Amino acid sequence: MRGEKPGVYPFTRGIYGNMYKDKLWTMRQYAGLTSAKESNKRYHSLLKQGVMGLSVAFDLPTQIGYDSDNHLAVGEVGKVGVPISSIENMDILFNNIPLEKISTSMTINATAPILLAFYISTAENQGVTSKKLRGTIQNDILKEYTARGTFIYPPNSSMRLITDVMDFCESHLPYWNTISISGYHIREAGSTVVQELAFTFSNAIAYIEAAIKKGLDPNKFGEKISFFFNAHNGFLEEISKFRAARKLWATIMKERFSVTNKKALLCRFHVQTGGSTLTAQQVDNNIVRTSIQALSAILGGTQSLHTNSKDEALALPSIDSAKTALRTQQIIAYESGVIEHPDPFGGSYVIEKMTEEFFNASNELIGKIDSMGGAIEAINNGFVEHEISSSAYEYQKNIDSNQKIIVGVNKFEDTEEDINSLQNIDPVEVKKQIKRLSTFKKTRNNIQVNESLKKLQITAKGNENIMPDIIHCVKNNCTLGEISDTLRLVFGEY
Repeated sequence: MRGEKPGVYPFTRGIYGNMYKDKLWTMRQYAGLTSAKESNKRYHSLLKQGVMGLSVAFDLPTQIGYDSDNHLAVGEVGKVGVPISSIENMDILFNNIPLEKISTSMTINATAPILLAFYISTAENQGVTSKKLRGTIQNDILKEYTARGTFIYPPNSSMRLITDVMDFCESHLPYWNTISISGYHIREAGSTVVQELAFTFSNAIAYIEAAIKKGLDPNKFGEKISFFFNAHNGFLEEISKFRAARKLWATIMKERFSVTNKKALLCRFHVQTGGSTLTAQQVDNNIVRTSIQALSAILGGTQSLHTNSKDEALALPSIDSAKTALRTQQIIAYESGVIEHPDPFGGSYVIEKMTEEFFNASNELIGKIDSMGGAIEAINNGFVEHEISSSAYEYQKNIDSNQKIIVGVNKFEDTEEDINSLQNIDPVEVKKQIKRLSTFKKTRNNIQVNESLKKLQITAKGNENIMPDIIHCVKNNCTLGEISDTLRLVFGEY
């Protein structure tokens, strides 16, 4: 590994030769709250502060296919992200934000095709063609069944939706990353480093196989695959993990899928600092945790980074804490000097040893999943969920027994905490969101809506690509909930 260079297969030392000397990572801040209008204000504020790309957080009803006015959405509208029920909401969300210039990442899975259709339509309403859009849609449903829970449809139907998006984007959105395969949520659920890598890449293998079965070429669509990893507390461990990830993916694509296109061998990834590492106690300590984690991601060679805000263990981040989180990235980029040296820890005996150990152990676990029939079988038989749960239990047991110290939680505690300036959800804005949706449904052409949904239902029952019909529904003012319910009728629920 000592003889390896950045930008050369298997890319352990970085996917580009000069890394950040040529171009910095994209600095993102994950945001979405209360309503499209309030979230739009936050986006404009972040862009003024120097954010290079937007990352959209959606509320729970949006993630699982319910409109804001659905009785199942009560109490959840705008809580953990922005509510998007209609094209009107999406237009407001990106009002006066030039979509041809901004890269947008959307953390959405079960309803990913619908949100992508909203985004395409909003861009067209701005006069921007889909061929100019840049960004990423998470679109990674397999980890939802084991680590997060925002699934709607059974795995096979969900895989059909994912590959339809990949197929559609190949010809209509050439600069769009069609899937961001997430290890982040696997780690947040309690996995180890090795499990994060192995389960993420096993899921990726399943997506590649499904796309090939659909007739897609991994040399082409492989260029549009990206990954999403966690930056947890173990500083040296995390640097090594990111290095091992690049080597693993390049090896899998070359040896398993005979990929020859260099761009399709690259493990391009976004990193978010560890949400589960944030503490409600002594929240200022979270700034230090986030700084260390962010530095590990950069030393590990990330292409994009979100730094968590100090108050996220208690509430949605305030504008001040979000600014501090962004400034953390900017200080590392412009003041630390680490960007001058690609893979600066490469050659360290500790880092090289850990990288090789993670690579070998992850390969072994991937092999075990292969022997079960692949990721979907390992999910269906409960193997993945059991492994993550066991690791989470061990981690928590070590904290409870003080074998693992969390500053401010089980050592160096404070008896009094002074928490001020938390971001709150404005109930008035939530009511306005629901009222706006009611007006939207009353004033649209409901005959067109019903005809569009019937056409979608017919396509869903067949084998044709479903994306054009979802876009047709969006343009005819069908809501997210109506489109999701139409697909529920055909696919059922899991």
